[in-house]
Amino acid sequence: MPIKDALLAELKHETPLTRKILERVPGDQKDWKPHEKSMSMGRLATHIAETLRWISCVRNIDDFDFMKDYNFQPNVAASTSELLQVFDTYLDNAISDLSAMSDDDFSKIWTVRRGAQVMYELPKKVAIRGWGFSHQIHHRGQLSVYLRLLNIPVPGMYGPSADEMK
Repeated sequence: MPIKDALLAELKHETPLTRKILERVPGDQKDWKPHEKSMSMGRLATHIAETLRWISCVRNIDDFDFMKDYNFQPNVAASTSELLQVFDTYLDNAISDLSAMSDDDFSKIWTVRRGAQVMYELPKKVAIRGWGFSHQIHHRGQLSVYLRLLNIPVPGMYGPSADEMK
């Protein structure tokens, strides 16, 4: 099986789980955060929707420099509709980029630097899983805690949640 087929299957499995939790984010509480050092709920949800852009980044930029390749703007989607639109846009790009990769492409090294300081040198297949998939799953877990603290029913991810158990 080509590497891209395995990664696409995983992405397509995780997509509805991510969508399910993003749909629960209340638009009227996007400024809420559990701690002063935490992201707001709206920023965290938007960040989750944006994480798939790293898949395209890994595919298209072999030597990624935070000093020149990353124009960070901490966006907050104005509504659930916009949040899902952001997610769908990055998802479509990720699927397209993964589909265009060969097994040889996945074995190429992705370098992440901050100017002259090299932070990571990883095979692209490892970078895509870490920066694209695991990154999103990590923040999805954070968002589930935000929802729980606000008494918003938490959707199950890999089985039913306590809110879905009867």
